[in-house]
Amino acid sequence: MKTRARFVGAGLRGAGWLLLGLTVVAPVRVPAQQPAGAGGGQGSLPDSPQPKTQGTTSPGTGHGPSFIGYMTNKSVIFPDIATHPGPLSAGGKFELFVNQSISPPYVVAAGLNAAYSQALNEPQAYGQGWDAYGSRFGASMARASSNSFFSAFLIASVLREDPRFFPQSNPTFWGSVKYSARRVFVTRTDAGGERFDTSGILGPLAAETLANAYLPRSEQTGAKTAERFGTDVAWRFAGYMFKNYWPTLFHDLGLNKLKVIPNPGSREQTGEQPKN
Repeated sequence: MKTRARFVGAGLRGAGWLLLGLTVVAPVRVPAQQPAGAGGGQGSLPDSPQPKTQGTTSPGTGHGPSFIGYMTNKSVIFPDIATHPGPLSAGGKFELFVNQSISPPYVVAAGLNAAYSQALNEPQAYGQGWDAYGSRFGASMARASSNSFFSAFLIASVLREDPRFFPQSNPTFWGSVKYSARRVFVTRTDAGGERFDTSGILGPLAAETLANAYLPRSEQTGAKTAERFGTDVAWRFAGYMFKNYWPTLFHDLGLNKLKVIPNPGSREQTGEQPKN
């Protein structure tokens, strides 16, 4: 029963992350964030520009274009959404790690996770009260930050992998499910190709292994580490699903009439190799 409860709890936390994303991000980034193809981010915006798209075809797979769009303004909420198709330097990856560590979704998710764990009194070694909540919140933030450090900066820099997310233009639901699931295991390289997402898989595993150094002894088992790692991967998929809809979210809400969020355009993909 405890295992089933933890599984359900992980799902609820993932759903809560997405719902809070919908409520938090909309009022914060509408004036500044633009979807794929929004132009250079300076001056007045056109009413309905076409999206900037790119395609990188996996050699010998026949999957077609996978990374097809990017935004032109940096997002405070989701710093890992790509703002250009070119490669990201090691310094850029370090900056991405820092921005992710302090981004609102990380803080909100850590607060919710700490509150949920406090309600279940897990881990019991923390006890109850505000001090216990602070310990749970700090541990959750540390796990998220170390996850980003290993995934977005250290391993990605060494292996020359691109940790950013490239959203689709006007994705369908099942198309987004397939794309987000594939993106968990397939990443873009600095050279513009595709490969297994080693940094995205080893990063969370390294972060959760490191967490055994500061989590209570009851959490320092192989089973607990694997459980946390699985939750991290599930959250990553859920996050990709939401980010993939980011460029079309405000258009669907009709906010493009304010001439702040342009129409993200058609669903057509070019399939051409990006010119870096």
